[in-house]
Amino acid sequence: MLRFRSLASLAALLTFSTASAALHAADTAPQYVVEDNDWLGPGGSDIQSVIPLLNRPNVSVLGLTVVMGDDWENAESAHIRRFLEIAHQTQIPVAEGATLPLVNTVEATRLREQQYGTIPWKGAWGGLGSIDHTPATQPALGHLPEGMPHLAADTTHAAEFLIRAVHAHPHQVTVVAAGPLTNLALAIRMDPTFASTAKQLVFMGGLLDASMTSVTGNADFASDFNMITDPEAAHITLTAPWASITCVGNVSNDIMMTPALMNRMDAKHTPATDYLKRFFSPLPLWDELTSAIAVEPNLVTKSVDAYMDINTASGMDYGHAHVWPDSTAPKNVGLNKVHIVLSVDTARFLNEFVAQSQNAMGQH
Repeated sequence: MLRFRSLASLAALLTFSTASAALHAADTAPQYVVEDNDWLGPGGSDIQSVIPLLNRPNVSVLGLTVVMGDDWENAESAHIRRFLEIAHQTQIPVAEGATLPLVNTVEATRLREQQYGTIPWKGAWGGLGSIDHTPATQPALGHLPEGMPHLAADTTHAAEFLIRAVHAHPHQVTVVAAGPLTNLALAIRMDPTFASTAKQLVFMGGLLDASMTSVTGNADFASDFNMITDPEAAHITLTAPWASITCVGNVSNDIMMTPALMNRMDAKHTPATDYLKRFFSPLPLWDELTSAIAVEPNLVTKSVDAYMDINTASGMDYGHAHVWPDSTAPKNVGLNKVHIVLSVDTARFLNEFVAQSQNAMGQH
């Protein structure tokens, strides 16, 4: 009997050791990431979203891709390349992508505002102001307050860059999408295996039940800009065969960049923190939280799974997200279950973001 107990104890110990080794391997396994964003700058949520990915053990940033949205694509590309120079992270390639949505246009958006009311934030197409004098296509690049970059963009188009990245590391690449989903939709159409070859998609957008927030809070924060700018791309992307999709939507509106937080970041002076302090922008940490969750999913304290899609029918609901439980979800239309983040460990996220911003500098 004693011998059997010893054997059982040994088996239990071996099982525990094997499980511990597996967990350790999971913790130390390399995480490959490509972030696609509409890199409005200088400073602000878009630029700051790369910080949770920098100098993090076991995270390899394969590249950054650029999509039109918060600004015109050529300006965004220049802003993020300049920040990488300032932070001495020029080993990270930047691939330029879509300069317009798949279907949506300046003229269609101008007409939509006339019919259904003002869109608070229009990004490249008028910002918080009027769309009336916005050109139909991307204008020439102007002056940058932080200076022009010397780092050249990668010669590969963003959609092709994304495709190459996931095939170079099959089922290991996390795609972080924090702007309109145009580049991802192009990649999906160019290569039907693109989504299924990635590890997962983590995206910023898909705000739900935001109408009351637009009345009682900040209408801009409730507009779901990334989805309404290119609804067709969002629909294509969210119905592609990803192994996993995580939606960082409403929860990101609740965590703000404040002067106190910026002062904490700037307590350690580096070229990167000085840049962030100079171009401080008091906005929610939308994209920063998205990229942090992508590489540290245990920041999430509560989530729910539901089917999700984006409306592509013309009208006031164009570009709005919809979700369904199993019992009422539309059938046979390619919908995916999405992990919708409901709450996060805010204190931990902010503490780590401060530390990461102070450790953002690469080697000379």
